[in-house]
Amino acid sequence: MTKPSMTFPLLAILALLIAACAAPMPVAAPPAAATAPPAEPTAEPTAESDIGTEANPIRVLFVPSVDANVIVTGGEIMAQALNEATGLHFTVSVPTSYAATIEEMCASPTNSMGFIPGLGYVLANQLCGVDVSFKAVRFGWDVYWAQVLVRRDSDIDSLNDLNGLRWAYPDAGSTSGYLAVLPLFQENNVIAGETVEAGGHTGAVRAIYNNEADFGTTFFSAPLKPEGEAPWQVGDDPDIPAELVDECAPTEDGARLMCDGWRVLDARASLRQEAPDVIQQVRILTLSPAIPNDTLSFSPQFPADLRAEIEEALVAFAETEAWDQSIGNQDFYGWTGLSPASDEEYDVVRQMIEIAGLTLEDIGQ
Repeated sequence: MTKPSMTFPLLAILALLIAACAAPMPVAAPPAAATAPPAEPTAEPTAESDIGTEANPIRVLFVPSVDANVIVTGGEIMAQALNEATGLHFTVSVPTSYAATIEEMCASPTNSMGFIPGLGYVLANQLCGVDVSFKAVRFGWDVYWAQVLVRRDSDIDSLNDLNGLRWAYPDAGSTSGYLAVLPLFQENNVIAGETVEAGGHTGAVRAIYNNEADFGTTFFSAPLKPEGEAPWQVGDDPDIPAELVDECAPTEDGARLMCDGWRVLDARASLRQEAPDVIQQVRILTLSPAIPNDTLSFSPQFPADLRAEIEEALVAFAETEAWDQSIGNQDFYGWTGLSPASDEEYDVVRQMIEIAGLTLEDIGQ
């Protein structure tokens, strides 16, 4: 499949990647950097046969989308499980930014694997041939969506009604909060008037709630329905049923936003303690097409036999309790499982980048 040309200035890549959201729940910014104790660097490149030895451990890289100390702790649990399953040695690190994670994967082409979001994967694939292996599963879904939010008391009924209105979005580097809706807006000839860069998904919801914008865009995760009911499916109304809206409120401990047994998991839930009536005030107008979840990807020259061993071990690890203390931890990346991924699935992300006018043309400068 021919892929769109994507070359753009390094500074633009850095800004985009630092701002991009890796997971479907907004989280606090991490410390500047944290890493597990690094392996001693080797003076000379080692032979492929040495990859995975104590002298040349496989580098497991995580983007710093949540507290880096949480990532290192959970990452070490994963590394230990993989070591026990394969006999290979691993070292865990959290580079200082999304861009730095990708740069390190490209600089370690034979011995690195990275947990990187879809946007980062597309750029890494174009930069040096990083190859996707798995994508995250969260609550049964290996995709997520962008949602368009409006006030519940507004007269907005369709995308056509958005023309000329105030648009609040997290930032221009957010996949689900900005890039994912560009094809949707283009196809429906939506041209916003004033724009409000809200600084995050919660901020975009807040802007709608406070009437500072007429519509907003954030991530959508399907609501969890009560036990015994058929789970939400593509094509169902993405919002809470109208008859349950008045019942929506945070739980006593503030940990969840519930609507008579339905749990809200989209970006509105992040405003639950500040605005307990957020569901009564803000509704979902529509969703974008599906976006594949964040990835586990391998550096371009990673040995195929070692990769196959690691993939098999990860599938087995995902079935253990230790998984929930590692990448399955909701304070980590919240992967409830993983599923195989292909490069072609991320063409939708390439389309977003192309429509946004981003290219890779001057990457060497």
